[in-house]
Amino acid sequence: MANRTDPDAKSVHGTNPQNLIEKILRMKIYSSMYWKEHCFALTAESLVDKAVDLKFVGGTYGGQRAPTQFMCLMLKLLQLQPEKEIIVEFIRNEDYKYVRILGAFYLRLVGRPLEVYQYLEPLYNDYRKVRLRNADGNFALTYIDELVDQMLNNEYLFDVALPRIPNRVTMERLGQLPKRISVLEEDFDEDQLEAEAGNAAAAAAAAALEAEMAEEGGYPVRERSQSPDKEKRKREKWRRSRSRERKREKEKERDRERDRDRNREHDGVRHRHRDRDRERDADRERRHGDRDRGRERKRERDGDRKRRREEEDRSGKKERRDGDGMSVEETNAMRAKLGLKPLK
Repeated sequence: MANRTDPDAKSVHGTNPQNLIEKILRMKIYSSMYWKEHCFALTAESLVDKAVDLKFVGGTYGGQRAPTQFMCLMLKLLQLQPEKEIIVEFIRNEDYKYVRILGAFYLRLVGRPLEVYQYLEPLYNDYRKVRLRNADGNFALTYIDELVDQMLNNEYLFDVALPRIPNRVTMERLGQLPKRISVLEEDFDEDQLEAEAGNAAAAAAAAALEAEMAEEGGYPVRERSQSPDKEKRKREKWRRSRSRERKREKEKERDRERDRDRNREHDGVRHRHRDRDRERDADRERRHGDRDRGRERKRERDGDRKRRREEEDRSGKKERRDGDGMSVEETNAMRAKLGLKPLK
């Protein structure tokens, strides 16, 4: 029951007010300990006490993307759907800045475009600092006017998709809003400020150019007797010479870079040739070694056969043998048994 919208609540932008916060974020809020312990059975009046205790704003934070207390109270406001007068009092409250931001963000979610501009634009004059908890869990300082500007111009804030509203310029053209006048226009003349800023920038640029010319040995700082046209021509000439020098330096640097690339490429080719030659020499040595070992083995076999023949000759036991490896006497004995003529 604690997660349901008030039965008397009206639909906002054609949907349940809680649906203005995405389902994933709602589920995280429902499962958070702050929601279970502090947001149960809250009313519009008792919720103010919880809002006064807020110390920072934000959406979700940390690896688990836990919801902040600010976001839990925002979902509770959407469930309760308090009267418009209560939200307006939240926004006009100047003592508790987090209560003001809570009411402004709620009105940005549920309010009509005209109401949003009417009640949120005066907060541009609130420059108080507030603590913001980022997604990584760390805290950062921001300002109320910056948050209000994000509410009116951004599509997402505090991990919530903001309902689309027309641009202020469009509403001004339609006559729904008057032209907004900044409070700063009463104290400053923009045209005068722009003129003074332009003159100051021109003077600073001229002083910097003269200092650079003097340091680099170029044309000296102009004398008071020189005419402006002569000084201008001298400066233009000096600029062109400096431009040509920079261009030549860049070309030299490119040439040196190409030479380094070419040398690196040639070194790589030489290394590859050297490796290939080493492999070829090693292969040739292996082939020669195999051939020498084959010749050595052949010489050993020939020597063994020669020694055996010499031993047979010396012993006198050498016998004549036919093509099958049998001696002539054995062959004739076998042929006699078969009734064949003996071999000669």
